[in-house]
Amino acid sequence: MNKILIIATVVLLGVVTFAYAHSQLNQKEGTNKETISQQSNKNKIGKGVVIQMNKDLYLKNVADYRNIKEWKFKGNLPAVIDFYADWCGPCRQVAPLMKELAKEYEGKITIYKVNTDEEKELATAIGIESLPTIMFIPMKGDPQVIVGSADKATFKKAIDQVLLAKPAR
Repeated sequence: MNKILIIATVVLLGVVTFAYAHSQLNQKEGTNKETISQQSNKNKIGKGVVIQMNKDLYLKNVADYRNIKEWKFKGNLPAVIDFYADWCGPCRQVAPLMKELAKEYEGKITIYKVNTDEEKELATAIGIESLPTIMFIPMKGDPQVIVGSADKATFKKAIDQVLLAKPAR
């Protein structure tokens, strides 16, 4: 009986040690992945791709939503932010349009997307209440918003007029 108890204790200690070591490794890998992700996002700005945005990237590249006194855009290019959720049908219709627009306006604007289920604090702070919500952020002036799905022509018109200051056709 004592042998069984000793063997069970050794096995249990081995399992606990393995689980702890594995969790520490995962935490370290997660930190490395986050750093790599942040670096790769930095290299993608204005490069014709849609960039997945989190709260930290928003604070760094867009604005400090904690400062409600004054809007100050931090970006180097005008931006579009697509606030979406994976379960949202209209959001899924907008996603491929954003990818096309990112390619078409490469070097002129940056397009981001924010998963509101994963970034609840950010979405709440900005006041996102309906999905999809598309925010157009010019270099100067206040952001403009389209709530709900729209076609590519509508998004292009908003980009041209709000972000690139081209006259209406």
